[in-house]
Amino acid sequence: MKALVTGGTGFIGSHLVEALLRENYEVYCIVRDPSRLRFLKGLDVKIIKADLSDKESLKKIEWNFDYVFNLSGITKASHPEEFFQSNYIGTKNLVEVVAERNSAIKRFIHVSSLAAAGPCVDGTPVTEDTPPSPVSEYGRSKLLGEQVVKFFKDKIPITIIRPPAVYGPRDSDFLTFFKMIKTGFVLYLTEGKYSMIYVDDLVRGIITASKMEKATGQTFFIADAQPYNTHEIVEAISKAIGKRPVKIKIPQSIGMFFIRVFQKFDKKSIINSDKLKEFIQPCWVCSTKKAESLLGFKTKTKLKEGMEWTAKWYRMNQWI
Repeated sequence: MKALVTGGTGFIGSHLVEALLRENYEVYCIVRDPSRLRFLKGLDVKIIKADLSDKESLKKIEWNFDYVFNLSGITKASHPEEFFQSNYIGTKNLVEVVAERNSAIKRFIHVSSLAAAGPCVDGTPVTEDTPPSPVSEYGRSKLLGEQVVKFFKDKIPITIIRPPAVYGPRDSDFLTFFKMIKTGFVLYLTEGKYSMIYVDDLVRGIITASKMEKATGQTFFIADAQPYNTHEIVEAISKAIGKRPVKIKIPQSIGMFFIRVFQKFDKKSIINSDKLKEFIQPCWVCSTKKAESLLGFKTKTKLKEGMEWTAKWYRMNQWI
């Protein structure tokens, strides 16, 4: 089987590439910058130099893949337009070319985000049927990406995956919180509740959905069925790195001030004004019932062990 992966050089994408290789797929990766292959080194992957923002470069590809896994996109940006260009336009270009030149494809799997659906209301987990209500520019751009993929569902078989917060080796987003906790202090805005998933579980869920006929045309939340609150997440990271921090809850106004200062030094940090719109929401929990019933999928990794494995990788690679 031939599989094409976009975003294969990134955190989740590189784990997916490894998993596909273990299952004996012939794996191709669309890469804009061939010099950024650190997570793919030593892997039997065929690199295709192209840019999802450049539709003409995509048309030059020999389109005869059995599966296309679209994980391309950005979670951080210095300007909202960057989200739109990467998460919507890039997806639009890709799915249009696939529909035109690779219509015999077995499945087009688009990896979106819980942010596209938005936070839950009154503590009720968001389901795949909940009307989307994203609160950030990132979430809105991911929703647009979903919508353009769904537009082609009568031309090619599609499946949309919505992960919640993803953590694990190679992740640079949760790394920020590991580093913060390592200093001995942790700042938080709300005592929220969150769906989470360890990267290996997510990748297994993506591949499971790609193989199942009943997943065609469907959207799934792939997540740990157990949500976690702020204190449980901090505790898991604290134990993983052997540091018990002082927890400081700060008002939103002060949080916004610190974020604006922080952005002056790092415009593409995970700690930014757009993410603040998500951070202040008290509930980011999604239902896993559809994935459990239709796909028979359940996660294997609990937060404690997942954070321990993540911390071990960070240490081995001198990230913390």
